[in-house]
Amino acid sequence: MALMHEPTAPYHSAQDALRVLETVARHTTGVTDTRLARLTGLSPERLTTLLRMLRREGYVEQVTDGAYVTGAALRRLGSTQDRDQALREKLQRTLDRLRDSIGAAVYISRYVDGEVTIAQYADGPATPSVNEWVDFRYSAHATALGKSLLGQLDHNGRRDHLSRHKMARLTSRTITSDRLLLSRLETQPPTVPHLDLQEYAVGTVCAAVPITAGSSVGCLALSLPVQHAHRLRQAADKLNRGAAPVLLSLAI
Repeated sequence: MALMHEPTAPYHSAQDALRVLETVARHTTGVTDTRLARLTGLSPERLTTLLRMLRREGYVEQVTDGAYVTGAALRRLGSTQDRDQALREKLQRTLDRLRDSIGAAVYISRYVDGEVTIAQYADGPATPSVNEWVDFRYSAHATALGKSLLGQLDHNGRRDHLSRHKMARLTSRTITSDRLLLSRLETQPPTVPHLDLQEYAVGTVCAAVPITAGSSVGCLALSLPVQHAHRLRQAADKLNRGAAPVLLSLAI
């Protein structure tokens, strides 16, 4: 299965953050932001933004002389012992923070062995998750996260998926034409979030952005009750800006 890789802004942010982390890790006694800017080639403004994110995520710490050293979160993820558990906990904290800042339930979804899966999610009393009334594996054509995942496959990969999963009409807004769906997926820019405007379930709207790391296809998604549909575009933009820490955790 070939993938359609077109780097997005969160991808570039994660790549730049990895460059900063690698540089910090090489300087075990600490490295100043001035030296970091020189060694990484990043502008002071760009570096300041990345360091703020890396400190918030616990990947770097600032010591008494102002120099940066590796943080506890990076050391734990870098350990082979319990790495999977550490990654899961780290991603959950990131999702919880995104849920609270956006005011929506958020999800990490992956395309694994030809199927849509929900890896993790964060919801709450004020931000309910989607009622999965039809298995997400069989409704990729109707969900924002499904369309985001399919959009990252090549044409043959998309056709293979649709040949295995009938495009059932779930609401009056569901696209059931494979020709129409494939056309929309092929023309959708990678930087534009995929939307679900009551296509999967009446009363719910969703958005999703790609978080492809290496050969793994994934996305970050959110859902809102339809009465909050006026917030969807703004929420999707915030979700996209919040994707870099998720990508970074997956890449470490």
